[in-house]
Parts: sequence; structure tokens; C-alpha cells
Amino acid sequence: IQSFFNSSRSNQTLLSALNEEKVVLFLHLLGIDTNGHAHRPNSREYQENIKQVDEGVKEIASLIDNFYGNDGKTAFILTSDHGMTDWGSHGAGHPSETLTPLIVWGAGVNYPQKVTSQVFEDNFLKEWKLENLKRLDVNQADIAPLMASLIGVPFPLNSVGTLPLDYLNTSALFKAESMFTNAVQILEQFKVKMSQKKETTLSFLFTPFKPLSASEQINLLKKIRLYIQQQKYNEAVSLCKTLINLALEGLSYYHTYDRLFLGLSIAMSFVGWTTYVILVIIKAHTNLTKSVPTNKKKSTVLFYGFASAGMIIAFFLLIQACPWTYYIYCLLPVPVWYAVVKEIPVIQDLATNVLSLHIGQSIGFLLVCILGIEILVFSFFYRSALTVGLLIFAGWPVITQLWIQVKTKAMIWTLLCVLLAIFPLMPVVGREPNIPLVIAAGLLTLLVSFFSLASLCKSENKYRANEDLKVYFYQMFCVALSTYVVSSTHNSLKIKQGLPVMNQIISWMMLVSSPVLLLLSPTFLFERLFSILLSLMSTYLLLSTGYEALFPLALFGLMFMWINMEQEALQHYGLSLKPKLAVFDFTCAMDITQFRQLHLDDVRRSFFFVFFIVTAFFGTGNIASINSFDPASVYCFLTVFSPFMMGGLLLLKVAIPFVLVSCAFEAVQVTTQLSSKSLFLIVLVISDIMALHFFFLVKDYGSWLDIGTSISHYVLVMSLTIFMMVMNGLAQLLTTQRLGLPRRTKHHST
Repeated sequence: IQSFFNSSRSNQTLLSALNEEKVVLFLHLLGIDTNGHAHRPNSREYQENIKQVDEGVKEIASLIDNFYGNDGKTAFILTSDHGMTDWGSHGAGHPSETLTPLIVWGAGVNYPQKVTSQVFEDNFLKEWKLENLKRLDVNQADIAPLMASLIGVPFPLNSVGTLPLDYLNTSALFKAESMFTNAVQILEQFKVKMSQKKETTLSFLFTPFKPLSASEQINLLKKIRLYIQQQKYNEAVSLCKTLINLALEGLSYYHTYDRLFLGLSIAMSFVGWTTYVILVIIKAHTNLTKSVPTNKKKSTVLFYGFASAGMIIAFFLLIQACPWTYYIYCLLPVPVWYAVVKEIPVIQDLATNVLSLHIGQSIGFLLVCILGIEILVFSFFYRSALTVGLLIFAGWPVITQLWIQVKTKAMIWTLLCVLLAIFPLMPVVGREPNIPLVIAAGLLTLLVSFFSLASLCKSENKYRANEDLKVYFYQMFCVALSTYVVSSTHNSLKIKQGLPVMNQIISWMMLVSSPVLLLLSPTFLFERLFSILLSLMSTYLLLSTGYEALFPLALFGLMFMWINMEQEALQHYGLSLKPKLAVFDFTCAMDITQFRQLHLDDVRRSFFFVFFIVTAFFGTGNIASINSFDPASVYCFLTVFSPFMMGGLLLLKVAIPFVLVSCAFEAVQVTTQLSSKSLFLIVLVISDIMALHFFFLVKDYGSWLDIGTSISHYVLVMSLTIFMMVMNGLAQLLTTQRLGLPRRTKHHST
């Protein structure tokens, strides 16, 4: 800044530009933001940075005043775009993130006003010892009209801010005229928005914003002008604020004018599509209906009827000059509902079969399905809903009488459900690092590995080679090394010595070698799943900073028991003979004819899968918001700020619990002879019902977190089926593929 002003002495163009009227100098002091993310706001580095910037502001203000010869014609505004949490993130709705300072001084600015008492929810005034000075809170949008007013330029065209008059040291007439201009400027936006909507809506369908009709506008403007003429400036200002509020309400009204109409169209598409998928499941994958011959004459009439409806809708949109997106939203329900109505014979046949069943059981099943989906929806907002779901799962063997045939397994299942239910009650990961818990998770993984290896060595499997055990020892060594690297790295960072180069090399080597070691292990069910756990844990430990390191262990334990419990459930309902899981090989190709028809219990099986996937999402935090992520998670790999590399590593961390669930479900799917196509159709129905919830919960107001999270939830649920198909493909690759290494052959002397 010093060199910028100095250069103006030798640059006549710059000097003349600086000496013009109504000049704005904009300074963006980024250092504090970067420092807060890297070291957190309560650190020594951040405090020193604050002090340096504070001194810098004083120096710059003095520099500018001196350049202009202390003419008293410069106004200064110091503010911030956002705050920060104690753990160095922002984007949520917490006051520490949304409350920012606004300090204004200089030309045209009012002096601080002394007060005896003032009430605010926070304690900032007390902390800063400013209780005796009046605090004037404004919205961020109000700063633009304040700047415009101070330098005497028109308010920005699309500004929705209200001029904060208390900041101005001007006459009452100037304040009243400025507020009147502000009101007219926002009213013009309202009028433009109204005329745009009126032009694209049929006159008999147009509903204007009644509180601000044309006559009401004229009446308010006349009243304000009269008050100013009569020197009733306070009344004029008050009426201007009323007009501004009405105009802003009207802007929002016209902005969301078509929301209900478009929302209903999309809801109709959702309901129609979900109904169609349910009909496809019932027709192709169950024995509930018999094949019904199609009536060609009725089909033709139906086709022409729906085609006519589509043409009428398209014409209606055309004469209103609607955007092309409206055609998609409004025409989509036509083919979807045509496909549903075509299946009316199937619906009639299904209704007959359902009515012949026990009506109480049917209603009970429907209520359980609704309750399950609502718990899933609630879990996106309240992680504790996952705890409720897992506790219900804990009682599943008792409810279904499964515990009678397998008491020990049922007890272990219940204990693991309760253990996993603790995680959603814990605070979101990343706020407070706890490296001893990461070390404990590493040691616990090694302990579990030793017990598992011991039981594998005892078991008699004629297909197993002893050399396969070496792979497990290598993987266990990787887990031990990961535990050491995490401890060593964080100790080094604590004493400000940075990331040790050797630790960084080891971390990247482990990341690359883990999947290779996994593919060297045998493809027997339990052995391959055990190998998957060890490989993923060695990477997950390197990306952990606290209790989340224990999460994959608890999740894997439950998944392991789930595979066992599903076998018992299959036998309990008499659907299949119980295969020997100990010698079950993933590579044994399953004949398509072995797939059985769907049973009601398969809906529960699919729901378990969706629930466990959601638990993997939200078990240790809300991944729908960037606010949940802590850069400390990637410090074993890099400490230099690199958004894409850090983002990639954090996504890998998020994906690891999904892979565990998907691999376990691959085992469930194959051992219970369940067709993946029928499974994904059930998942599609569940995700579509959830998506319909989230569609109506999308927000366009509030904090970044409120808006971003509501959109993220909708997108996550909409892409759930595609995501699960990708995960299923990855699970098949991880469970069935094996890299063959050349084995040493033994030579016998003759």
C-alpha cells in the first residue's frame, strides 16, 4: 500500500485518479482467515496475527490521511465477511460465524453514542469493555447503501440493504431524503419483478401481491413526500422502512411465485415413479400377482389420452413463454403416470391378494416401513435418530424369535448394535483432536487381528495355504506402522517441528500398498473380509484425529454379525438351506437360476443396508457440510494448504466405512441368493420416498449451512441408488478378485 501511494508521485494518471471525488479503496486482509484455518482462533499465532493486522490498519489509516493532507474527507469502514468457530471452520449458523464486526469512522460518520444500558444475547460488549457505547447492529447487505451514502453515489441497482441512519452524521433532511431514495430503489426492483411475472402469466391466472398494490404504492410515496415537506422527518423515515419491508416481501413473493405449481408437478413425478418401481418389483420379483393379458384397445385409448394431456400442458406453457426447465418439470408426470395406469390389472390383482391376507399384518408392515423411513429422514438432521434405529435393531432377534435358535449370536448382535449406537451421540469429529484414542484403535485392531488369526489357524480348511497367512502379517505390520506414524506426526506438529519427511513417505506408501495387499489375500468369505478391514484400517488410522478411529472397528464387528444373522434368518423363514460360511468362496460364480423370488424379509434386508449406509455417512459427523471437516485429518500426508488434495483425502476417509458396509452386504447378497437387481429396486423406492421429503425441505434462506445442507441432503438421497451401485461394483472387485504371485516350487532330489 505504501509503494502504491509512493508510485502515484511519478504516475500522473494514478495521481489524478486518486484525487478525484467519490473514490473507493478496497483492502482485503486475507491473512487472518488463512491463519485461523491453519492454527485455530485461540492459538498464539492467530493472536499475534490479529495484533499485526490491528497495527497495520492504524498505519494504513494514517497513510491515507497524510496522502490527502488530513482534509477530513475520508470515511473508513472495517468489517468482515464471516467469523469462525473455535476449531477454525465457518459456514454454519453459529453466532461465532455469522456475527462480524462493523467499525465506521471518518467523514460523514456519527460519533459514538453513550448509553447507560443495552441488552444483547452475546457478551461481546462486556468482553470488549464497551457497555457504555451504543452498539448498532445491521445486516451485511446494509453496508452497500451505507458506503453509497457516505460518498454520494446512487444505491447499487440490485441492493436489498436498508440504509443504517444511525451511522450517519448528517441533517435530518438528508437522512429522510436518503431513506426515500432507498425505498424507491427497492420498490423499482419489486415493480420490475412483478411486470416480468405478469408478462409470462395468463391474465386470469395472475395473482398480484395485494399488500403492495399500485394504489398502495402511490399512497405510501405521497405520504412520505408530504411528511418530508412538513419536516416530519422521523415519520417519513418510519414510513420508508415500512415500504422497504413490503417491497422486500413482494420481491420474495414474485421470486417464488411458481414454487407451489412446480413443486406439485415434481411431487407427482416422484409418487408416480415410486409407484411404478413398486409395481415392477411385484411383477418381476415376487409371486404376489399372476401374469395378466394386455388389452390392446384399452392401451391405445390410454396412450392417446395421456398424449393429449401432454400436448395441452405443452401448449399452456408455450403461450406463457415459460423457461425450458418448466417443460421438464410439468411434462415428466405424463409418461410416468401412463406407465402406472397401464398396470391397472396388476394393481387390481395385487389388491385382491392383499385383501385375502391378514389385514392387521399388512397395516403393521406398512407402519413399520413408514417408521423406518422417517427415522432415516430424521437422522439427516439429528444424528441421535441413528441411535434410536440401532437400538431397535438390537431388539430385532427378540421381536422375530431368532434368538431362540441362536442365543450367543443374538446376544453379540445386540451388544454390537448398542456399541455402535454410542457413536451418533458423540460430538462431530474434528473439534477436539484426541490422538490417544487413535492409538487405542490401532492397538485394538492388532488385538482383534491376533485372535482372528489364531482362530483361522485352528480351523481346518483344506483349500487354505499357509503362505496366505503371511499377507495378514504384512497387513498387521501396516496397522502397527500407521499407529506409530499418527502418534509421531502429531507429536512433531505439537512441538512446531512440522511433518517429518519419513512419516510423509510412509503414509503415501501405505495408501498405495493397502489395496494391493488386500487383493493378495484368499477369497474365502471371512478371510477376505478380515483382510479388507486390515487394509482399510491402516489408511483410516492415518486420516483420524479422535474417536472416529474406533468407528470402522465397531461397524465391521456389526457387519460380521449381520452376515451370520442373515443366514439364521434365512433358515428361520425356511427360504434356503444354510450354506457353510467358513468355506464359502466369493469367486464361486453364482448361477442366475439360483436367485430366488423376493420375500417380505428381503425388504427388511434392503432397509438394513440403506440404514447402515446412512450410519456410515453420519455416524461420526455430518458430511453434508464442509464445516464438519478438519484439515488436521490429513496432516500425516501433507501440511501445506492444498484444497483439492485435502478434499480427495477427506473423501477417501468418508468412503472407507461405506466400503465396509458394501462388502458385508455383498456377502449377505451372495449367501442369501438375493438378486442385486431386485435389491436395488427396493433401495430405489426407499431413496425416492426419502428424496420427496428432502425436496420439500430445501431452503433458500438462512445461513450457508442451512441452505447448503438442505440441498446436499436432497442431492445425497437422489444419488443414493447410483452411489450404492458404484459401491456394489467396488465391493464385488474387492471380494472376488485376487492377484496371483509366483509361488516358490519345492524340488525333490532323486
